[in-house]
Amino acid sequence: MTLYATLSAGRSHTLLRDLVTVVFASILLAVSAKIAVPFFPVPMTMQTLVVVGLGLALGSRLAVMAVGLYLLEGALGLPVFTGTPERGIGVAYMMGPTGGFLLGFLFAAGITGWLAERGWDRNVVFAFLAALIGAAIIYVPGLLWLGGLIGWDKPVLEFGFYPFILGDVFKAALAAAIFPAVWSFLRSRDSA
Repeated sequence: MTLYATLSAGRSHTLLRDLVTVVFASILLAVSAKIAVPFFPVPMTMQTLVVVGLGLALGSRLAVMAVGLYLLEGALGLPVFTGTPERGIGVAYMMGPTGGFLLGFLFAAGITGWLAERGWDRNVVFAFLAALIGAAIIYVPGLLWLGGLIGWDKPVLEFGFYPFILGDVFKAALAAAIFPAVWSFLRSRDSA
């Protein structure tokens, strides 16, 4: 059972509540794209933390729907992506160097959600691993797309992997601190 399902337990399950949750989650993802935190070697956004966090909190189905809605908002020209509207908007932006990473968000949300549905979000070690797996999944289509776009003779890993890996490990550690702590709080509240 996911965190979302646990917090919703005892309430009638409604499509409207799920829809509002998905819309709110897509907005949270858009906001996270605009937050640049000074970090080494490059500033980091909070997008990957939110993507894996949505998976860990909502489960695979709702997390994928939220990320899918976010991508649809971007495709329709809303300035929801990092660097938009300055670096372009819509499908043209999505076809650029970050297009594969954006696609990877869908897979990462689905896999981390699937892991959360199996209890990986309740333990610090497993939550950390789930978040790392989610981040790693983002890199697969991201680097493949980037290499195909700029050419494999270019330093693809130097452009799309090395500068971001330390930030993703940090965000995985943050997710591993947050989600098990929330579960622990809920258990202590329920036992009181």
